[in-house]
Amino acid sequence: MTIEPFKSNWATEEHEMVYDSALKMFKSWEEKDEQWREDGKIARTAWNEAGEMGFLCASVPEQYGGGGGDFGHEAMLLLAQAQANQSGFGGQVHSGIVAPYILKHGTEEQKKKWLPKMASGEYVAAIAMTEPTTGSDLQNIKTYAVKDGDDYIINGSKTFITNGQHANLIVLACKTDRELGAKGVSLIVVETDGLEGFERGRNLDKVGMSSQDTSELFFSNVRVPQSNLLGDTEGLGFIQMMQELPRERLIIAISGVGAMKLAIELTLDYVKQREAFGKPIWSFQNTRFKLAECQADYLAAKSLCDSAISALMDDTLTAAQASLIKYWVTEKQCKVIDECLQLFGGYGYMKEYPIARLFADARVQKIYGGTNEIMKELASRYM
Repeated sequence: MTIEPFKSNWATEEHEMVYDSALKMFKSWEEKDEQWREDGKIARTAWNEAGEMGFLCASVPEQYGGGGGDFGHEAMLLLAQAQANQSGFGGQVHSGIVAPYILKHGTEEQKKKWLPKMASGEYVAAIAMTEPTTGSDLQNIKTYAVKDGDDYIINGSKTFITNGQHANLIVLACKTDRELGAKGVSLIVVETDGLEGFERGRNLDKVGMSSQDTSELFFSNVRVPQSNLLGDTEGLGFIQMMQELPRERLIIAISGVGAMKLAIELTLDYVKQREAFGKPIWSFQNTRFKLAECQADYLAAKSLCDSAISALMDDTLTAAQASLIKYWVTEKQCKVIDECLQLFGGYGYMKEYPIARLFADARVQKIYGGTNEIMKELASRYM
């Protein structure tokens, strides 16, 4: 059973076609999903397939190897991925976050060098901000880079890095001047293949998102060219991150909307087939009321994200708005999926049921991209 009572106001026929095609690809991965969850990461070949299908860097201009689309295309890919329950694919980071950093802040030479490889799937990209002792407080990161000849020498560590095990290219937040606080932060692009001093740590064992590689990364006297500084001016990294974080937070919210939709659909199917006391669970008023409440939360979250997608495409989405949208939608996502799991009874707690995976996957939504507490703090500064 599917629920889709109205069409998104920003969606064109082309956007819908992208959704349909992507959904077929993501659903074709279902038979491999169990192995990927055991491995703790999806297969590298999945990235190649996504690149061949044109589902990487969909909003990057064609001149840089991308699909030439807009953020709506990225949103449809997120919704298709959620509908297929494929949380392990890190395309939202690769295409929705890293690619815009390079596109908006990189030099022309950097765009031509890195974006085509990302669009084809030759490179998998990650962004490394969080450190073992620094989460949302990005101005106090400890990883640093010092100049040596024409190079930077980088030392430090990062953790909770999505795509960390596969990444060939990492946008690294580090201090190029450790005395200047936020003004000393720069973004340096690190190409990892054969790079001396770079080491991938553990593929972290998480509560949910079992097939998404999330890693520790270590940099010990790693040498990269100074030409890998994102853009051409040091000390702009904090500003660059602040400019791009609203997009990241909207991406998280869109994924939450997609997960809510799938959870409600799975639960509707279950309660209309499962019987208790000789009749379907759906026949009980509590079941119908609970799912009506879930549907209301989903519709509100979808409308909110639709409005924000339009605003982002018009370049009018503010940091405060994105923060509150991320906070509110992810709170509703966790609530809705919890209510849905409850209607499955004991079966809902079994990992073999998709609702259990949705439940486990949802919890991190309130943490990454900035905790929901930080979201409210940021938004309150504009009130």
